[in-house]
Amino acid sequence: MRYIGFLIVAIAVIICTLLAAATLKYKFRSGETITVTGLAEKDFVSDQIVWKGTFTRSGSDLKSAYAQLKADESEIKNYLNNAGIADSSILFSSVDMQRNYETIFDNNGRSIGTRFSGYNLTGTVTVDSRNIPIVEKLSREITGLLQKGIELNSTPPAYYYSGLNELKIDLLARAAADARQRAESIAKNSEASLGRVKKANMGVFQITGKNSNEDYSYGGVFNTSAKEKTASITLKCDYQVN
Repeated sequence: MRYIGFLIVAIAVIICTLLAAATLKYKFRSGETITVTGLAEKDFVSDQIVWKGTFTRSGSDLKSAYAQLKADESEIKNYLNNAGIADSSILFSSVDMQRNYETIFDNNGRSIGTRFSGYNLTGTVTVDSRNIPIVEKLSREITGLLQKGIELNSTPPAYYYSGLNELKIDLLARAAADARQRAESIAKNSEASLGRVKKANMGVFQITGKNSNEDYSYGGVFNTSAKEKTASITLKCDYQVN
């Protein structure tokens, strides 16, 4: 009977030791986390174009120069309308006026002062449209205005996308799924099971030209020069390990 008692006590000690070891293992593992970064990318085509141009008139008489500039503005508007651009897509900014001065020199070539030489007036036109092909053509072909004596200096068009908010939400969902897949792979190879998300931090939202070699930046790239673009986003997630 004494040996049976000792045997029971020994078995109880072994069971308690195993239970304690299992408890410590559970506590240790439940405190572990797996940190991964999910990535999502998507190509898209811009649906909005913005094109700007400036036109200038100069003269010694301010009223006359202003009248000429306003006449140019009317000609530009008609030109854009005839090309298929609606009034709602055309915006003329306020006129910028600068006084010009020239340096006066004496007979020895020394500067002795300045005198007023006239006014320089500059207007700006902005076309903001969804009709990308027409605006692209206009930005390349302004011969019609040059023939009218209007020197329009234009900048390359900028391209935008109206569905950025929906695109970002879709990319976040994809990045979360990618992060989960990465974490599950790590957990499986570690003979553990993946638990809930403990923390998730969204990374930088980037927009680059499609198939371009643009460098990513810490603050995020927002390409406006390419019509076809690629959006990407990262999501850093901490998962609990069970």
